[in-house]
Amino acid sequence: ILKDHLYSISFLDNMPNTALTSPVGESEENKMFTITFRSEILHQTISEWATWKENSLYIPDSDYQVVVDAGDLNALVYILLHEATHVLDDVLGISTQAIEADTLVIPSEFSRETWVSINKPKEEFRKSILETTRFRGGGPIAMSLAAEVYQSLQETAFVSLYGMASWHEDLAELATIHHLTNMLGQPYHILVINNGKEIFRFEPMESHEVQQRVHHLDLFYRN
Repeated sequence: ILKDHLYSISFLDNMPNTALTSPVGESEENKMFTITFRSEILHQTISEWATWKENSLYIPDSDYQVVVDAGDLNALVYILLHEATHVLDDVLGISTQAIEADTLVIPSEFSRETWVSINKPKEEFRKSILETTRFRGGGPIAMSLAAEVYQSLQETAFVSLYGMASWHEDLAELATIHHLTNMLGQPYHILVINNGKEIFRFEPMESHEVQQRVHHLDLFYRN
């Protein structure tokens, strides 16, 4: 699919976000995409980049740390997996079943399990503290609340806070973290540390609710 639909990849210095997948042209019959990466990621491991991204959610606090242990592979591995999933999603309609002429967006089998609309999770997953976070439309919150944040996230079917931004990001994060851990044998843990002591560990792929969704990724691994 990428051979047929990925027009180009490029790298940009000082890009405000990590990466961007954009359509090229307006053809619905032969969709083409370009992916632009922030070039600084080429000098980071997944752990370094993911820790930086996760820390952007919090107000720094000298007594607390949020650290992502995701192995030593280059950050491009994770981010390319994530952005490539967006291409497959758009071409195959994995998270969105259809877009009608009146712009009505219809959830797919994948997304209707956890989403009411494209960026509104089901009520049981809208934990009050999660709704205050940056990817749910809030802003940076106190790092002293990080353990409570990940405890609440652990009670949902999402693998990451970024995955709660929309059902498109939900799919991309699930596919990426699943492939990173179960196919490439890498770790993925988020650690909350207070005064040098680990006080909470979030391991998304250990969640029963997350494991119940992995079957939606089977189409990525067909020969």
